[in-house]
Amino acid sequence: MIEVKIPDIGDFQDVEIIDVLFNVGDRVEPEDELLTLESDKATMPIPCPVGGVISKLHVSVGDRVSEGVLVLELEEDTTGDAPEKAETPSKSESEVMPVPEAGQHKARQESVPDTKPEPVKTGTAAKSIIPPTPERTERSDAIPHASPAVRRFARELGASLHRIRGTGPKGRILKEDVKTWTKQQLEESNKKSAAPGLGIAPMPEIDFSEFGEVEKLFLSRIKKLSGPHLHRSWVSIPHVTHHDEADITNLEDFRRSLKDEAASQGLRITILSFAMKVLVNAMKKFPTFNASLSPNGEELILKKYFNIGIAVDTPNGLVVPVIQNVDRKSIFDLARDLAEVSERARDSKLKPSDLRGGCISISSLGGIGGRGFTPIINAPEVAIIGLSRSKMTPVWNGREFEPRMMLPIDVSYDHRVIDGAEAARFAAHLVHSFSDVRRLAL
Repeated sequence: MIEVKIPDIGDFQDVEIIDVLFNVGDRVEPEDELLTLESDKATMPIPCPVGGVISKLHVSVGDRVSEGVLVLELEEDTTGDAPEKAETPSKSESEVMPVPEAGQHKARQESVPDTKPEPVKTGTAAKSIIPPTPERTERSDAIPHASPAVRRFARELGASLHRIRGTGPKGRILKEDVKTWTKQQLEESNKKSAAPGLGIAPMPEIDFSEFGEVEKLFLSRIKKLSGPHLHRSWVSIPHVTHHDEADITNLEDFRRSLKDEAASQGLRITILSFAMKVLVNAMKKFPTFNASLSPNGEELILKKYFNIGIAVDTPNGLVVPVIQNVDRKSIFDLARDLAEVSERARDSKLKPSDLRGGCISISSLGGIGGRGFTPIINAPEVAIIGLSRSKMTPVWNGREFEPRMMLPIDVSYDHRVIDGAEAARFAAHLVHSFSDVRRLAL
């Protein structure tokens, strides 16, 4: 006689039994689940440590147990599967496969092929030949064999237990069966959808050659990779863009004064180098702009480093290499980094490490034109800065109009993390810093 007791279940005491999976006389195998316990924190299956035949049960559904409580008694089963193999065939089986009489043995061999028999559609033999289907058909009259915890789990997922095939003892439906079935249903649903998870109707297919001559160009590899990323960012992040402009007249004068010194080092100082320093200064004052939203949407991860992505236009498409530790570098260091990373980007020599670790990005169209645009956030960042082409504009100073060099600034931000007032204050800080670069030393 073998006694089976509740094993070590940690710190849990007086845990309720919500399901007993075997009865007296049933044969169990090692690791078969005997009971299901449920505490206020978890559902715990209790496996059988050895095999045998249950001779006595000491617990029932609703009992409360702790470690060491006697569950059942087992008798060792020495017959194993022998009785099952020596089972006498039923009447229908003997009709389908009659025992040959003397003199009929040769004819019997000729009439029965050596290959495996085809499935029999009727009779008890069909049950032993036809394998069970992976999914049950919907039946309202049959009660699925599942524990209360599994039933509750299925209800939470909206899964129908009538359609799930159990893989546990005696066809019992386990939690993993519910998960597997639900996952299969989602995958099938996604395959049928033109835009998985978005519910957007597919674009209609149009044969444009009906209207005139056309030419097809294949997208570059960069555009194929960046396209889905941009699409996901645009539809999954609530974008808001704040527009402003900064007076960079004094900054432009200072930049030009550095021209000869930069040329002696083989460098070219642009507004972008100053923009990076201005941006770091603003991120220190407004740390939510240097953050990422956790995948569950419940936490904000604030970053203590300052890496800035720079959108670079290349012949193959847009890439965003990252300049590391901008807060620790001078204007000349940043000009050097910008020149090197832009050259590698145009030559398709960027390494994966060059594209990772960004905190916020800058998209500058100053060399091309435009008065403003709405840059798309480079997720998982929460904001991006857009710079358009600066131009000389008459500005009223209180007494008269005077010519000032104005730089359009666009700040797109994730409205789940940043509200409008904070974005306005952030943009105002950028404007003030651009207007007077001496603020960077404060």
